[in-house]
Amino acid sequence: MSAKTHVDTLWFTRCAGGGRGGVPTASGIAYKLGYLTEEFKDDGIKLLTLQEDAGPELQHNHYDHQLPTLIREGGNLFAIPAKAQGAKTRLIGLTWIDEAQSILVRPGSDIRSPKDLKGKRLGLPVLRATDIAENKRGRSITRYGSLSGYHGALASVGLTLSDVKLTEIGTADPEAGAGRRFAGWGESLEALARGEVDATYVKGAAAQDGARQLGLEVAIDLDRLPERRFRVNNGTPRPVTVHEDFLENHFDLLVRFLTQTLRAAEWAKTNLAGVSQILQDETGATAEGVAAAYRDGFHLTLAPDLSQERLDLFRQQKEFLLSHGVLDRDFDYDAWVDFRPLEEANRRLQEILKGELRSAAE
Repeated sequence: MSAKTHVDTLWFTRCAGGGRGGVPTASGIAYKLGYLTEEFKDDGIKLLTLQEDAGPELQHNHYDHQLPTLIREGGNLFAIPAKAQGAKTRLIGLTWIDEAQSILVRPGSDIRSPKDLKGKRLGLPVLRATDIAENKRGRSITRYGSLSGYHGALASVGLTLSDVKLTEIGTADPEAGAGRRFAGWGESLEALARGEVDATYVKGAAAQDGARQLGLEVAIDLDRLPERRFRVNNGTPRPVTVHEDFLENHFDLLVRFLTQTLRAAEWAKTNLAGVSQILQDETGATAEGVAAAYRDGFHLTLAPDLSQERLDLFRQQKEFLLSHGVLDRDFDYDAWVDFRPLEEANRRLQEILKGELRSAAE
């Protein structure tokens, strides 16, 4: 789409939906509340999600972002490698939601803090065979999420990955039954339960459900580490990216989408119970799993931004992925960022909020 064309379908994707695991996203909440559908219905524009509405011929766009009319809010283990492989994307927002990053152990373990990891066997999921064959290493999310989780925990006490014994677990078959359980963390959980490793990393509400079912315990709550730089991982920060063509040719549609996303983030601030109910549907977790995973006022900070802190933390993740062979090549990080859409969406949101205040006062 190198010139303006009519848009009849607007696609979006987030790391949740259809009970497939995932995390809170303002876009997912806006969708569930009907804000997004309502925004575009008078234009005759269908709003569809890759998770629920796309066939296999389109779902790959969550990984490589080749679909021009796609707004993607998802893990950076897809977004950053896609950019390194030449995807024509721009970074237009970042979110930060602590999402129950944990290092689990069996009952009776002597591991209770990051310093106790020294010399221990830590579970590292194998690279999936298809991800090696197709040169899509970032799709092995559990592997690189685990690696980054261990790196952060160890760094918080002055240790490195060379101070532990990374032990590969699981199968390279992406269709393996255990690996698909608990939002993809099934093999990690079961390897720990069988005693193949001393500890393993997991994240998210469904993994917390799995830990309880298998009698495993949280030894290190990474969300409690004192500095955010120790908690940088696949979803912290989580990027919002769009195709360059969509940004340049349909800027107003993008801004309208973002405005409704920001509006949903405002709604969430005073509707924790409603957010939690939506998350059970989005993540496929129980109410207990959602409560264990998302705490400490997470519903107050769902809105994306491009603050300097988040940009610096996201750059840290890019450098980590580059240094561990996940990226084909480096790229110009600063040139990737476009502040314009979110700035305009925030301006429009303020107009909406002022209008609602006036209406309430009349």
